[in-house]
Amino acid sequence: MIYPDNLKYHESHTWLKMESDGTCTVGITHHAQEQLGDVVYVDAPTAGRTVKQGEACGVIESVKTAADIHAPASGVVIETNPVLEDAPETVNTDPYGAWLFRMKLSDPAERAALLDAAAYQKAAEAQ
Repeated sequence: MIYPDNLKYHESHTWLKMESDGTCTVGITHHAQEQLGDVVYVDAPTAGRTVKQGEACGVIESVKTAADIHAPASGVVIETNPVLEDAPETVNTDPYGAWLFRMKLSDPAERAALLDAAAYQKAAEAQ
């Protein structure tokens, strides 16, 4: 599996990408979508919601199970991905392009607690 080096990873299988405007984009990893199977529904946190690092803030459902979406960092959600309302399966075909939500971090220092690509890959393969 490929884990992009420009992302940070939370142990709950979400990724975080810092954007040039200071916001960040959040999605689930290739490993997570592979474990879920065919995704049929995504309930991401709504804009304006404040989330804490590690908090279950949404749900992603597949044909075989449902799983919580955990915030990789604390902050305020500013946008959800409207594409996923009609095409949740894009999470399976492009897990690093089919982002779940965007947020503004409240504590940028929390990024230091996230895993880099190599550490995440090692943790995912150990499961």
